Amino acid sequence: MKLVRVGKVKEVYEVDQSTLEFVFTDQISVFDKIIPSSIPFKGEVLCRTAAIWFQLLKNNGIRTHFTEYIPPNRMRVKRFEVIEDYDKITSDTVNFLIPLEVITRHYAAGSMMDRLKDGSVKPEELGFPAGHTVKYGEKLPQPYVEVTTKLEKVDRLLDLEEALEISSLSKEEYDTMVSTALRIDEIMDKEVEERLLIHVDGKKEFGYNENRELMVIDTFGTMDEDRWWDSDSYATGGNSEELSKEFVRRHYRDTGYFDELMAARKEGRPEPDIPPLPDELVKKVSDLYVDMFERITGESFR
Repeated sequence: MKLVRVGKVKEVYEVDQSTLEFVFTDQISVFDKIIPSSIPFKGEVLCRTAAIWFQLLKNNGIRTHFTEYIPPNRMRVKRFEVIEDYDKITSDTVNFLIPLEVITRHYAAGSMMDRLKDGSVKPEELGFPAGHTVKYGEKLPQPYVEVTTKLEKVDRLLDLEEALEISSLSKEEYDTMVSTALRIDEIMDKEVEERLLIHVDGKKEFGYNENRELMVIDTFGTMDEDRWWDSDSYATGGNSEELSKEFVRRHYRDTGYFDELMAARKEGRPEPDIPPLPDELVKKVSDLYVDMFERITGESFR
């Protein structure tokens, strides 16, 4: 097989003209940076989790690019063309990756809190009354949907106008994509509720097949793309117990790396190298990935 792309956490190989094979590595990334630490079992966990979600979507009549799971950490998928030049995408383009990521948020958490603090997002945009002070972990009155770039070096938020412009989607097609992402969240919520999990937020990616039918592509619902909380902890005191790699992000915030990185990006300076994780945190992350595989899917890891 021919290696065609190396991502932050997976390698992509060409099987034939219509099929790709994903190899999920044990790498971990945050803030669009690959951490120089290997997390045991991470690749297998992500691959198996994604394969189970894809099968569930199929059972619910939602098209995806997934075709086959190859144990322990590979899957085969339908191939879509990646068009990095936005000008080459038209309203008639088919069999391509839509160059957008759809982020759905159901609770106040993560980067959303940063933007609430700096005023770039207002409480009323989230469905709260004007002047409401949003607390970390607070459930949003309604789902909040954001769209970012997919193919650029660093993801950036897009308004509706630019999202439509770079993707050449009609407003109707855009709305269908967003509503499909929210429907997937409803399916996920129903699936994990009995295992005492709260799905906080996450991202989805889409493409159009040769008939310009919408399909879910890449992966979703894993520890990398989505944020999860323990529902018992949340119910008994509003404790937003992080069950995702969010606590890895917090490690780099607490050590000051995040502030250094953001300052460098803002000022256009070379970005500082991200330090490796301490050994004890590597084991904690690995254990969490394995435990969360079982809680998200209801299956035993071994």
